[in-house]
Amino acid sequence: METPTFETEVRVMFFDTDAGGVVHNIAYLRFIETNRSFLAEKLGWPLQEMLNHGDCPVVVRTEIDYRRPARLWDALLVHGELSQFERSRFWCAFTITRPSDGAIIVTCRQQLVVVRLPELKAQRLPSHWQTDFGHLAKLDLKAQWREDKRI
Repeated sequence: METPTFETEVRVMFFDTDAGGVVHNIAYLRFIETNRSFLAEKLGWPLQEMLNHGDCPVVVRTEIDYRRPARLWDALLVHGELSQFERSRFWCAFTITRPSDGAIIVTCRQQLVVVRLPELKAQRLPSHWQTDFGHLAKLDLKAQWREDKRI
């Protein structure tokens, strides 16, 4: 099984920076959001199709470490991957690097849940994830215990 990944290239624009030419912290989240949108396609979730069915991926947690500053006109590489999943929530991990010097700029993890609109009810993740990405499934000890007790 292969871990689904996606890479996007970003060029730091003037509007991404503060008065000192350093990338503003919120701009990194936009870079990550772009990457995650393309990663969704690799996971079998074209976002427009999901929305047409009333499903919407929602970020419920972001953990981010700003390791080094990026600056105006830097060329950056955003690497995103599915890192773990359960029944209805999943984690994606991201690294933003500056290839010109190999610097790690940002590391980030985000937890997401797919909800049905308009009621905002959490949905189970697609069953094909177990087959396609089973090596990333988090062991659900409670469910396993319930299953074992049925025997």
